[in-house]
Amino acid sequence: MRVGQYRSEPAEQPWCGVATGDETVVKLSEAGAGAGVDLGPRTSDLLREWEWRRKADLAIEYAEETGLGVYDATDLNRAAPVSDPEKVVCVGLNYRDHAEEGDNEIPDEPVLFSKFPTTVAGPEDTVSWDPDLTQKVDYEAELVAVIGEEARRVDPEEAMDHVAGFLVGNDVSARDLQHGDGQWVRGKSLDSFAPTGPELVTTDEVSDPHDLEIFAEVNGERLQESTTENLIFGIDELVSFCSQAFTLTPGDLLFTGTPPGVGVYREPPVLLEDGDSVTIGVEEVGELTTEFAFDGE
Repeated sequence: MRVGQYRSEPAEQPWCGVATGDETVVKLSEAGAGAGVDLGPRTSDLLREWEWRRKADLAIEYAEETGLGVYDATDLNRAAPVSDPEKVVCVGLNYRDHAEEGDNEIPDEPVLFSKFPTTVAGPEDTVSWDPDLTQKVDYEAELVAVIGEEARRVDPEEAMDHVAGFLVGNDVSARDLQHGDGQWVRGKSLDSFAPTGPELVTTDEVSDPHDLEIFAEVNGERLQESTTENLIFGIDELVSFCSQAFTLTPGDLLFTGTPPGVGVYREPPVLLEDGDSVTIGVEEVGELTTEFAFDGE
């Protein structure tokens, strides 16, 4: 199942829908109401529902039989698949060769930081910033896990049961703020600095999240290329580790780290400017292309 959020009108609040194989999208709340299933308007509402996959399947089946809640994908605008996470948890230095390219020690346990929820942007949003605030904006290709069931002190063996699916993410970073502050929150948390998409791909559609090709291209030039097989800490370990300290709730986003090739460590550095375009791709999950611009441009 590929779950996204969409708008049929520019001013409309985004609503949760499932993309089908015939270039249509089923609006789950509308189709669900017809089928006698109450599904909230947003993805976060869906994920909080008991047996949400079964309820979504019922709504889709009803839509396919009746046409209720079926929209032409070309008439819709995409929003972030999860636009209102309670938490955006990120993992630093989770690819060995990325840690080494920055002369960092290989961590013994996950290095966590956070981005504020106001960083979340969608597949059709522009990432923008004030060039007087930061002049070193960088890209980071990441696989993002979406929490589907509350997780508190779960064991690694049970952790994947708490994951709804995966997104493509770009952990956009203001390196001058990140490195100058001595901690990472401000440099990672400028508005729009967490573009995600294009859809939430449920775990049953991903063959092995620890064996997926991942890449980043800047203006068409491939600068990051790796596989999630190179993660130091797997998704099951990360979910378990986080849950020992704080509760993960449905809709929370977990950025799992980036491979080597980020702009700040290249020779010469490749830092983003007004008008640049970045495409992040993760095998079986999709591709996310984001335009970058200075504020007001």
